[in-house]
Amino acid sequence: MTVVGAGFYGSTTAQRLAEYDIFEEVVLTDIIEGKPEGLALDMNQSRPIEGFETKVTGVTTTPAGEGYEAIAGSEIVIITAGLPRKPGMSRMDLLEVNAKIVRGVAENVAKHAPSAVILVVSNPLDEMTALAQLASGFPRERVIGQAGVLDSARFTDNLAQAAGVEVAQVSALTLGSHGDTMVPVPSQSTIGGRPIAEVLPAEKVDELVTRTRNGGAEVVALLKTGSAYYAPSAAVARMAKAVHEDSGAVFPVCAWVDGQFGISGVYLGVQASLGAGGIKEVVETPLTDTELAGLREAAEAVRAKQADVQNL
Repeated sequence: MTVVGAGFYGSTTAQRLAEYDIFEEVVLTDIIEGKPEGLALDMNQSRPIEGFETKVTGVTTTPAGEGYEAIAGSEIVIITAGLPRKPGMSRMDLLEVNAKIVRGVAENVAKHAPSAVILVVSNPLDEMTALAQLASGFPRERVIGQAGVLDSARFTDNLAQAAGVEVAQVSALTLGSHGDTMVPVPSQSTIGGRPIAEVLPAEKVDELVTRTRNGGAEVVALLKTGSAYYAPSAAVARMAKAVHEDSGAVFPVCAWVDGQFGISGVYLGVQASLGAGGIKEVVETPLTDTELAGLREAAEAVRAKQADVQNL
């Protein structure tokens, strides 16, 4: 199990995975010399306190590929590498700089861990997922983006706070892309088992949808340096756990869509069953006509952007 990138997102993800205590080893890599080794040492020294045996190994890598031999045989590789957003930046502002980073990482993963499932979290998410698949040459079911788990969690938390209920009483779903064309799915969202339209007025739901769509930017604006990592790391760690355990659990993820929902040939936020080997099946969630139209619109918006990554 490997996490590429030892920033806040990557290191928190590595810690969550280690504390699950289901992996023999979690390898944490970074290009900043000594940083992953230092973090790994710190995490390993928490093992007697938290009671887990998973070993964390820190490895410094170089853009030329040195150090990547440590990831050999990894079952899952999570790519967090790349620059985070700064206040005022969109996810798309990161496209060119992060494309070079993600391409280099994906090529090294293909070289040293050719059987791995790749989970991408670098932004802009939809485009970086498509690029990682192209650069690695892996089957599309083995390259997956994390977005919907996070967006759905943000939507759930926003709804729970607005309704004044526990988050466990809310079930909410978002599909589409990670960003402006996120598609909330009210027909599959409930509060206390009731449709959200019966609990909250439509204008309030619309307000919460907008807040969810801009959830990452809200965190970035408050932090001023860096971006969200607690909720995002929780999301991708759960996905990795499902792949490792071959659970077949269904998550909203960025997956290759080929015919489902009348959409073909694009990475898109949909629900999918995860297990050994990555995507087991894309689940055709029942959608209203309005929701389906929104999903198809999102598909066309990200399709054009994903076509551009081939040259990056």
